[in-house]
Amino acid sequence: MTRRAADAWQRLERDVIRCRLCPRLVAHREEVARVKRRQYREEAYWARPLPGFGDRAARLLIVGLAPAAHGGNRTGRLFTGDRSGDFLFEALHATGLANQPTSMHRDDGLALRDAFMTPVCRCAPPANKLLPSEIRNCRQYLLRELALLRDVRVVVALGKVAMDGFLGAWAAAGKRVPSPRPRFGHAAEHRIDEHTILLCSYHPSQQNTFTGKLTQAMLRDVFRRAARILA
Repeated sequence: MTRRAADAWQRLERDVIRCRLCPRLVAHREEVARVKRRQYREEAYWARPLPGFGDRAARLLIVGLAPAAHGGNRTGRLFTGDRSGDFLFEALHATGLANQPTSMHRDDGLALRDAFMTPVCRCAPPANKLLPSEIRNCRQYLLRELALLRDVRVVVALGKVAMDGFLGAWAAAGKRVPSPRPRFGHAAEHRIDEHTILLCSYHPSQQNTFTGKLTQAMLRDVFRRAARILA
């Protein structure tokens, strides 16, 4: 990586962490950190927006929704310290995209292989529900990541909100969204330009994984498909 690119990543991470554009989200993330869950009562919560995480030369971009209130908002890293993250990283490790199957805290040695992970919104939202204005406010950071991630060839969107948020950023970057617009469905595959494929998956939320709507086999199949495209 060039010094210029490294400086751009550093500025982006700093700007994300300092962001206070959405008063509702700022109030919620900080209130969660004050009240805490009983089992985390002795921990200091991160309680700030989360930058993306992973290989900055990645060809695979994984787009999620937002940090979990007592997961990423507590630990300071996406999909870390909660059951959704446990489920996701089990699949990523099984398909060779992560060096370990667990994601517990920022200093646990986790690394992604040829993959970068980012959310469409950087702060934990109340009841896991984002306002359209909050996604728009956060779009600038995804746009900056897309500009820096020059080698991305496959995008995996975890959930419809993530897919719509990514396509909104794609359009804002001056790129054409296919017509008809891609429709969300688990394992749906869309070519969005000459070089880039969009794959969709149900989000690994407990609502989906506990009910069997999303299984490990289903999620691993999506990432195996991404790996085959990149091979």
